[in-house]
Amino acid sequence: MDINRNVLWHDHEKVDPVQRDRMTRFWGDESWHSAAYSGAGNLFGHPEKLSNEEVAVAYRKRLKEVAGFKYVPEPIPMRNSNGAIVYYLFFAAQRPVAANIVTDIFKNYEHAGEK
Repeated sequence: MDINRNVLWHDHEKVDPVQRDRMTRFWGDESWHSAAYSGAGNLFGHPEKLSNEEVAVAYRKRLKEVAGFKYVPEPIPMRNSNGAIVYYLFFAAQRPVAANIVTDIFKNYEHAGEK
């Protein structure tokens, strides 16, 4: 199985069921779908993929509210050599000192790779 495939396709019906199941296991339930796709739909009534930034915001919220982490700093976007965001690096902790340390580290790299 290719674990590096992007689950969040623009056409959610074309997502491989294996990748869909993997995302559900990672997220913890099926709510990832509403965090990744607009319920309103497009002109043709199909759900529209939300931005990766919106999905990252939803995942950060989930780390706080569902997983119960007290400190979840803003994630840092990890970029490829072309400057495109490939994934977001998250950190979650129960103690503020850990979050403060990681926040300082993230600040040093938040614009790394931007073009």
